Amino acid sequence: MAIIITEDCINCGACEPECPNGAIYEPAANWQFTYKTEVKGMFTAKSGLTVDADAEQAAVSPDFYYIVPDKCTECVGFHDEPQCASVCPVDCCLPDPAHVESKDELTLKKDSLHP
Repeated sequence: MAIIITEDCINCGACEPECPNGAIYEPAANWQFTYKTEVKGMFTAKSGLTVDADAEQAAVSPDFYYIVPDKCTECVGFHDEPQCASVCPVDCCLPDPAHVESKDELTLKKDSLHP
């Protein structure tokens, strides 16, 4: 299950540098698959999205920090728990019920981002 940042976010930015996959972005910031990953060229994400990994994708949230589900592995393969949730001062980094994934699926996602 990917993590989601709720509307309770105070935009402190504590979470962003902690993400090993570069899945967390500032409000209204566009994102890329290449940021903090080893993805190159054309890339097909778990969601089925196929894009040039260098291409900028539209921001997910204009108002608060957000997590790109296709890049979030809940820190599987890097840490024992999601680092965003462990550093968030207002506990707004929560499991995303819209993106339920097993540990094996999260490991496969991690391996696709860091081949």
